[in-house]
Amino acid sequence: MLRTLSIALRVIAATALICAAGIRLKARAVAQETPAPPAPAAPPAPAMIQAPEEDSASVRVIDWPGWPDDDDWFSRVHDEETIRKTFTLSGDHRSIEVDNVFGSIEVAGTDGNEVQLVVKKTLHAESKEKLEEARKKVTLGIDQSGNSLRLYVDGPFRHHDDDFWGFGNEPGYWVSMEFQLQVPRKISVQLKTVNGGVRVRDVSGEFTIRCVSGGIGMENVAGSGTVHTVNGPLKVKFRENPTESWDFGSINGAVELSFAPKLNADFRLHTFNGSVDSAFAMDAANSTEISHEGMKTIYRANHFGGRVGSGGPEIRVSTLNGAIRLLENHE
Repeated sequence: MLRTLSIALRVIAATALICAAGIRLKARAVAQETPAPPAPAAPPAPAMIQAPEEDSASVRVIDWPGWPDDDDWFSRVHDEETIRKTFTLSGDHRSIEVDNVFGSIEVAGTDGNEVQLVVKKTLHAESKEKLEEARKKVTLGIDQSGNSLRLYVDGPFRHHDDDFWGFGNEPGYWVSMEFQLQVPRKISVQLKTVNGGVRVRDVSGEFTIRCVSGGIGMENVAGSGTVHTVNGPLKVKFRENPTESWDFGSINGAVELSFAPKLNADFRLHTFNGSVDSAFAMDAANSTEISHEGMKTIYRANHFGGRVGSGGPEIRVSTLNGAIRLLENHE
């Protein structure tokens, strides 16, 4: 728990430093009547990813002159690299793991047995020498064994537990990677990132998703799994109602689950500061207050269990600070 809090504090510090760097750059541009360099374009949605015929990479380096020689080194030198790769996972028991540090993860299910990967790698450094150091030390790791594929950000932080890489112990550079993947629709998925959101759609399988700072969105999914974030909302829309157990949680954020009609499940719900809104009638004997808004029933309680329909797989939902909403999807 202490390590998780430490990582979260470092993420907050990183965000503050990024904002401060942007404000300082803007002020300098106004004073010198020179425009600030444009912000990098947002990465395309997973559905727009086009895998090339073979692996490729393109690099663009920008040196921003005139930055003062002090501790505000962020973005003094900027590098962007796009990495594209294609993998084949055949058979019935396919799995993929993405282990990121700074950056988002987007996964979209498609037909076929290929995994198409696009990674946008962004580096910031205090000098060109540090930029080259970052390029060599922070890399994309790839391990494939049969039908299992592991993609991870590799760097000094993975080999020195007491020397956490990032803000608070700055090596003079900062690296983020944005992962976008197209995967077979039926596949087991394990996704982890410290700072950045996670999005998954059109995938059926077993899920393990963890995020420290960022929201999690899942759309048109089926299967089972564990999905947790520390700071951010969690929103899931099921293509098929669960037949196996799920565990959803957020420390600071609302949790919204949308199910297909004719749901049969047993719920275990807990929120410290928020309400439980349900489109489904359920046993809520432990609730302290019940009200109705149209077809929706609102339960106000710290925790309770409830059966929907004839009961079924256990679905656990918890949040420390946020509401829990159980919706019925009629699309």
